[in-house]
Amino acid sequence: MTTDPGDDPHVRLLLGAYVLDALDAEETCRVARHLQRCDGCARDYVEVAEASALLALLRAEDLRE
Repeated sequence: MTTDPGDDPHVRLLLGAYVLDALDAEETCRVARHLQRCDGCARDYVEVAEASALLALLRAEDLRE
């Protein structure tokens, strides 16, 4: 298995950064295009996006428990 997203046609390794809008314009376009045609990565994107939304609901006190 490779850790270099350039060697993998899928974009799973970039999904977290994509959800957080932390990719450059070229990478953002690459991920968006890929998600339009890959059901597996699109499902993973939904999971990452949902997890990100849930994390935003946490308060600092929640993390100390």
